[in-house]
Amino acid sequence: MLRVGGCRADALAEQFGTPALIVAEPALRERAREYLAELAARWPRSRVVFASKAFPATAVQRVMVEEGLGLDVAGGGEIVTALKAGVDPALIVHHGNAKGDEEIAMAVEHGIGLVVVDNADDVDRLEATVPAGRTQDVLVRVIPGVTADTHAHVLTGHEGSKFGLMPADAARLITRIERSTKLRMRGVHVHVGSQILDVGPFADSVAPVAALGEFDIYDLGGGLGARYSYADHPPTVAAYLDALIGAAREHLPPAAEIIIEPGRSMVAAAAFTLYRVVTVKRGAITFVAVDGGMGDNLEVALFDQRFEAAIADRFGGEELVTVVGRHCESGDVLVDGVRLDAPKVGDLLAVPATGAYCHTMANNYNGNRRIPVVFAGAGTARAVVRRESWQDLLARDVE
Repeated sequence: MLRVGGCRADALAEQFGTPALIVAEPALRERAREYLAELAARWPRSRVVFASKAFPATAVQRVMVEEGLGLDVAGGGEIVTALKAGVDPALIVHHGNAKGDEEIAMAVEHGIGLVVVDNADDVDRLEATVPAGRTQDVLVRVIPGVTADTHAHVLTGHEGSKFGLMPADAARLITRIERSTKLRMRGVHVHVGSQILDVGPFADSVAPVAALGEFDIYDLGGGLGARYSYADHPPTVAAYLDALIGAAREHLPPAAEIIIEPGRSMVAAAAFTLYRVVTVKRGAITFVAVDGGMGDNLEVALFDQRFEAAIADRFGGEELVTVVGRHCESGDVLVDGVRLDAPKVGDLLAVPATGAYCHTMANNYNGNRRIPVVFAGAGTARAVVRRESWQDLLARDVE
């Protein structure tokens, strides 16, 4: 029987039900420590900031804070959970290509350390919101003109990206900010995309921002990929940082602070989703249907992401099947083509590497109740996010 954090999968299913997102808390903490140590060894004046959007559960953010990381937030809700998690607001980096008045007000009210300016409208709103006598530290997001080899939906560093400004436009906005009495220009930000399995684009993104001038802070983003399938071979954290910091040594001022924003690579492998097999339909294709699906994992439908799967007490197997969810969409496929060991109704099915973006994009399609998040470690487990109830689905009704 599969064990995670010293806990048996069948015991977890009995205690918390299925589907459930199970997080190996020690693995989460170990990964945070690895990032901190590897970056500090290469560039002492540096900061690791967890990209909350990858797993925006308060308990996950709290782990990162306890391990000494800052938090990257991309919306009002992530600000709220980050503050509840106990982060020092000065260690928050606030992103967003379309920040509204309310989010800008929240950032200013709570003293968020860095607001990443994505456009001139951000500057307008900040100048209208920051009180007289105060200043807000900002970074300017720059499009480096780098196209990484990843899904088009998660590319962000190419010309034509909705995020950031081309260098010439960024330079003009930097000049405006430097003249502002309410904003303090601290540096620049760059991010080339997500689920990137080659170190080249990370290194290539440094020179374009360096060309904009010398600043106190260079936020070099995140984007390192995770291993979802047997075919994936992402770089190690050390190899990623060798390339990134190698480029930084070549192009950036040695006294500057470097920030990185790992997300997916921080959390994906630390969690798996545990399902119960509901039905097995054998024919031209053998469909193994489970009690979850695109309500708890949209990565497949949105990004064609490949996952693997195994029966929790019978790894391997020879029967080629397609694992599907319970939702009323033909696109509700979790794994298209995986070999299992004679799957049957009632089996527990484990899908690994679901720690990134699955909780983020969980939804109520078909009246689905969003699933719990369970931390496991040292042989004990606890729910940190409960399963939604039927009453929760009615809670926002006003009639």
